[in-house]
Amino acid sequence: MESPLQTEMVELVPNGKHLEGLLPLGMPTTGNHRAEDPRQSCVEGKSFLQKSPSKEPHFTDFEGKTSFGMSVFNLSNAIMGSGILGLAYAMANTGIILFLFLLTAVALLSSYSIHLLLKSSGIVGIRAYEQLGYRAFGTPGKLVAALAITLQNIGAMSSYLYIIKSELPLVIQTFLNLEEQTSVWYMNGNYLVILVSVTIILPLALMRQLGYLGYASGFSLSCMVFFLIAVTYKKFQVPCPLPPNLANITSNFSHVEAMEKTQLQGKPESAALCTPSYFTLNSQTAYTIPIMAFAFVCHPEVLPIYTELKDPSKKKMQHISNLSIAVMYVMYFLAALFGYLTFYDGVESELLHTYSKVDPFDVLILCVRVAVLTAVTLTVPIVLFPVRRAIQQMLFQNQEFSWLRHVFIATGLLTCINLLVIFAPNILGIFGIIGATSAPCLIFIFPAIFYFRIVPTEKEPARSTPKILALCFAVVGVLLMTMSLSFIIIDWVSGSSPHGGNH
Repeated sequence: MESPLQTEMVELVPNGKHLEGLLPLGMPTTGNHRAEDPRQSCVEGKSFLQKSPSKEPHFTDFEGKTSFGMSVFNLSNAIMGSGILGLAYAMANTGIILFLFLLTAVALLSSYSIHLLLKSSGIVGIRAYEQLGYRAFGTPGKLVAALAITLQNIGAMSSYLYIIKSELPLVIQTFLNLEEQTSVWYMNGNYLVILVSVTIILPLALMRQLGYLGYASGFSLSCMVFFLIAVTYKKFQVPCPLPPNLANITSNFSHVEAMEKTQLQGKPESAALCTPSYFTLNSQTAYTIPIMAFAFVCHPEVLPIYTELKDPSKKKMQHISNLSIAVMYVMYFLAALFGYLTFYDGVESELLHTYSKVDPFDVLILCVRVAVLTAVTLTVPIVLFPVRRAIQQMLFQNQEFSWLRHVFIATGLLTCINLLVIFAPNILGIFGIIGATSAPCLIFIFPAIFYFRIVPTEKEPARSTPKILALCFAVVGVLLMTMSLSFIIIDWVSGSSPHGGNH
């Protein structure tokens, strides 16, 4: 059935409603870039919400029902991920001032790129990242955008499941008060990650709407707030430098006693070990920018959340994005700062592993591990949603919603990611490459070039300030990707990659 050409002849405001007047006839409306059929643009939400017969059709064909607060929870949960565990290590390799500058820059640039995405989607009436790529560059644009989303979110989900694989056995070991891990199946991370995927992640991933996951997202964020509180508290409990025998001391060991031991050393190098660095450049600094870019990627989730928003408007969705980024910015910085000021240069690439040096059986750290495991587990379904959406756009765009296909895609994705996590001995390289390629594309390059191509020249000429800024934004993304990949490749060749952990 032909899509109504009238939708290309009117300007769409961000909430999807038509303005009164028609655009000038000179506006390009190429035949192969017809307006998307609403049934195609949101296959997974077709029957959840109903269209109003008294209004002109919106570009999603249904009214959203997700509240402002739930949308903030979902987007914040999409932003937050395993990156928070590696930020203290990043600060150790950049210094406090350089870290704050980089974190602030990436957060502001992420907010600006969301602005570009929302403005582009408001112009053409599309709320799918892949379809923006199609509108800008045809089928190649759609495929490249879908591929970047798939790689980015598979990398994110792999990092979450890798945390489950490495942390859950330690939690069980601590609960059972065992000095060493045993060979029983419930201490094997490979079995545990499969068990969690089947019993918790898969049922949540089978939900048809992101809005339903708002409560899970809120609980996940509360777990990470608890993580932040514990990291802050431990800063004032863990002595610096760590006494050699501290690992064998129980959690009742007081800060005063520890300081008495360290003061007996009386050596200048002890003070040097516990002095914060404000600006640092070393071989590991190259990993920090991809880590930060990886930590703020939420762009594939922005448009689906916008689609399901109650009374949607570009301004309202921008407020949701800015609030979510601001909350995670504060949490990221405080977690990195207090984690770094606890262990300084001794911090490991996975912060929780460093606390095991102090006391493997610390009850507070045990609770933190459980909270982090809960948070990352509940985040996986949020991240899986855009990947399934991308696969739908690439392979099944013109087909009606099917529960069989819906279940098959989710199950297949989780199976592949589980295999990757189980058989990859160290996925740091995967995180480095993904963070250095797909993250800059999704944050910097794609939103800018989509904006430049989609916004009509009658509205904003090619040499207008907004379009010039967008092009500069894309150039920054290309430079960032090139620089990060170059540093990582040089680091691999020199054999000085970070020790263990994941980002």
